[in-house]
Amino acid sequence: MSTAYAIYATTIFVVAFVLIATERLNKTLVALGGATAMFVLPVINSHEVFYSEETGVDWDVIFLLLGMMIIVSVVRQTGVFEYVAIWAAKRAKGSPLRIMVFLLLVTAVGSAFLDNVTTVLLIAPVTLLVCERLGIGPAPFLLAEAFAANIGGAATLVGDPTSMIIGTAAQLSLVSFLANMAPAVILVFCALVALVPRLFPQAFSVDAERIADVMSLDENEAIRNRRLLVQCGIVLLAVFAGFVAHKQIHMEPSLVAMTGAGILIVISRLGREFYLSSVEWETLLFFAGLFVMVGALVRTGVMDKLAHAAGNAIGNNGLVTVMAVLVLSFLISGTVDNVPYAATMTPIVAHLAASEHQLHDPTVLWWALILGTVLGGNLSALGASANVVVVGIAKRAGSPISFWDFARKGVVVTAVSLAISAGYLWVRYFLLA
Repeated sequence: MSTAYAIYATTIFVVAFVLIATERLNKTLVALGGATAMFVLPVINSHEVFYSEETGVDWDVIFLLLGMMIIVSVVRQTGVFEYVAIWAAKRAKGSPLRIMVFLLLVTAVGSAFLDNVTTVLLIAPVTLLVCERLGIGPAPFLLAEAFAANIGGAATLVGDPTSMIIGTAAQLSLVSFLANMAPAVILVFCALVALVPRLFPQAFSVDAERIADVMSLDENEAIRNRRLLVQCGIVLLAVFAGFVAHKQIHMEPSLVAMTGAGILIVISRLGREFYLSSVEWETLLFFAGLFVMVGALVRTGVMDKLAHAAGNAIGNNGLVTVMAVLVLSFLISGTVDNVPYAATMTPIVAHLAASEHQLHDPTVLWWALILGTVLGGNLSALGASANVVVVGIAKRAGSPISFWDFARKGVVVTAVSLAISAGYLWVRYFLLA
């Protein structure tokens, strides 16, 4: 295509990116508006949007998200998330610090297997309840849970939207994803737990009477449908088994998730207002619009030029290339929404992975991109969707978290995460390779 098309597509994407990052307009409207603008010239046609693997909408990501959202909608009706949180608080014997650590663990583990925004939405109400009973402000707990959600979301293919985008594009299996990402995530999570007393030194003072109040909560009352809970447990085990063996059973993770969602809809007999309650249609439309805009950049050759420019700038040193991807991803994902960044960087890293011959294992570039993109979201309130959700919940609860309050804590967590991630990648893929 001509240079004029490339300039037009780039301009539309940059304008949309800035509007999404600054949140001056609804990001879904911006993404769909940008996608529509790509048809005006036209830069891309319907066949390339709906059927092309290189320039079209990534339907595997869309339907993986949709399937998991439906599954979470059904699981949510059982009350199991509230049960786990209350159980953790009681096992902590009312100690605010131990309660926070338990809640962080629940949040991180939940975010590894569910969308981190959904996990935060499920854990936050219980956090508010526990903090109310203890008579302490919920802001530190919610803020720490946002950090834990983003950290846990990096452990698996389905834990974060950016992981889905990158993992699906790179054709990373659930097993390889978990094997390579989980060790780094565990190290970063342990560092977060160690940092908590220093990040929130005033958050753990509480009266003994308040502790007794928390201990009086009955977690069994949180379970609303035990039969459905058993059914969900069986289906979830089958779904994750399908994720692990998807190549052997010749089913993509998206189809596995949609199959599990369909089974739960049938056996739960829930109305659509329940099994669709956690489906974020705006998010799905946002992804679709974003894929069209990025596809237009690929179609006009912009991505190829960026990839070559990035490769020339980084040079031929494999370690330097990996660290450059990691640091760049941490910095950019911490200041703007990490979803468009992940979609933009995926084809560039694919080019680098194909052309970088000095790397013993080229997939290390994907792990660097995922670590930087997901963990970098902890830098600011705009870095990840879970952060935006937590800030909104805190405001409604009367314990607001300002942009700078988030950033002051986020800078520390992000700096430590970056140092651990860099060390992990160097030791595992270079020193021990």
